[in-house]
Amino acid sequence: MHVLIVTAGSWGDVAPYTGLGVRLRAAGHEVALATHERFEKTVEAFGLEFRPLPVDPRQELASAAGQGLARATSPAVAMARLTRMARAFMPRLAAGVADAVRQGADVLLSSTTTDPVCATFGEAMSVPALGVYLQPIRPTAAFPPLVTRVRSLGPYGNRLAGGALWLGTERLFAPTVGRLRRELALPKQRFASPLSLSRSRTVLHGFSPRIVPRPHDWPSGHQVCGYWWPATPPAWQPDSRLSDFLAAGPPPVFAGFGSFVAADAERLSTLLASALRRARVRGIIQSGWSGLHAENDDVITVQEVPHAWLFPQTAAVVHHAGAGTTAAGLRAGTPAVAVPVQLDQHFWAQRLHRLGVSPPPLRYQSLTAPQLSEAIVRATRDPALRTRSRRVAAALADEDGAQHVLDVLERLT
Repeated sequence: MHVLIVTAGSWGDVAPYTGLGVRLRAAGHEVALATHERFEKTVEAFGLEFRPLPVDPRQELASAAGQGLARATSPAVAMARLTRMARAFMPRLAAGVADAVRQGADVLLSSTTTDPVCATFGEAMSVPALGVYLQPIRPTAAFPPLVTRVRSLGPYGNRLAGGALWLGTERLFAPTVGRLRRELALPKQRFASPLSLSRSRTVLHGFSPRIVPRPHDWPSGHQVCGYWWPATPPAWQPDSRLSDFLAAGPPPVFAGFGSFVAADAERLSTLLASALRRARVRGIIQSGWSGLHAENDDVITVQEVPHAWLFPQTAAVVHHAGAGTTAAGLRAGTPAVAVPVQLDQHFWAQRLHRLGVSPPPLRYQSLTAPQLSEAIVRATRDPALRTRSRRVAAALADEDGAQHVLDVLERLT
C-alpha cells in the first residue's frame, strides 16, 4: 500500500515516525512522511518520500507566545496559551495537510496533532485513516491527563479531569475541522465526540505497555503497540572530539532540553555546568533548539547525536521529559533526571519516577544548580536506580511496536 504518515511539531514528534516509516518500507509498502520543511533532508535521508507542511515549530516556540507557554504557572494557563497559539497556525497547517493528502495515499496514519484533520480527509476520500499517537490523550480512570503534575486524582477525578482537558482541546481543532467539513461537503457533526473523532476508530499508540499499560476503559480500537524507535541516519558517524571525550574518562552525564527554546539560554547553560561541577561528574550538554553551550575540561557541548548511540555510554540523562527523549533513556537502561517544562512532559516525568528509574522530577520554572546537582548525584550513585533502569531496558528489547502497525495494515488489504 501507499502509506502517508502525517505529523507536526518538534523533532521529537517526527523521529519515531522515521523508524516506523523505514520499517513499513522494508515490509514492501510505499511510505511518504508529511511534516515541516525543516525536517525535509533528514526524512529523505531515510529513503522516505517527503511532503511538506507549513509552520516552523522552532519559530513558534521562540515567539512571545511560545515563551509564554513555557512560563505557564498551571495546566489551565498552559492550555489557554496553547489554544491561542494553535488557532493562529491551525488553518495553515490544515491547508498543508490537505495538499499532502491530495497527492495520494491508500491509508493515512496521523499523529495526535494532525489526526482530526486527517480523519476528516479520510472520511471525504473514503481512505482508511488511523491514529498513530505518541501520547495517551484519551480520558481514563487509570491516570490523570497529561498536563497535570500530580500522580493521580483517583479514578473519578482522573476521568473528570481528563474529560475536561479533552473537551478543552476540542477548541484547538473545532473551527478548522468545521470549515473543512463544509468545504468537503461532509455532513455537519451534530453529536460529535471530542476532537471530532469516533470512539470506533483505530488508534495505535507508539509507547510500551510496560511503561503505560493500556487502560481498561479505553475503546477497543485503542491499542498500545510498543515504541517506534527512531531511525539512525545511515551515514552518521560521531565526530572524533566526542569519541575522544567519551574515551578519556568515566561515563559522563548527558544534559539536554531538546526542542525546548529557553528564554535565557546563557543562564540555563551556566546552571547546567554548575550542577555538573557540584556533582563532580563529567558532562555532555546538547545544544538543542535553545543553543545551550558550556565548555571546560570536564564538559563539552554537542549538536545532534542519535540518542540510541549516546545514551548507553552515559551515567545518567538530564532532560525535559519529552516523549522521545524519555523513551530513548528507558531503552538505554540509563537513570534519568527529569526536568519537565510544559504539557505532556509532566506526565512522562512522573512515569519515570514511578518506574523507579529517576529521582522525583524537578520543575524547570524553579530549577536551581544545587537542586539539579543533588538529583544528578542520586541518579549516578544509587545502585537501585541503575538496576531498575537496566531491567526496564531488557523488557523493552523484547518488544516490536512496529510489527503491531504492520499487522493492522495487513488486515486492511
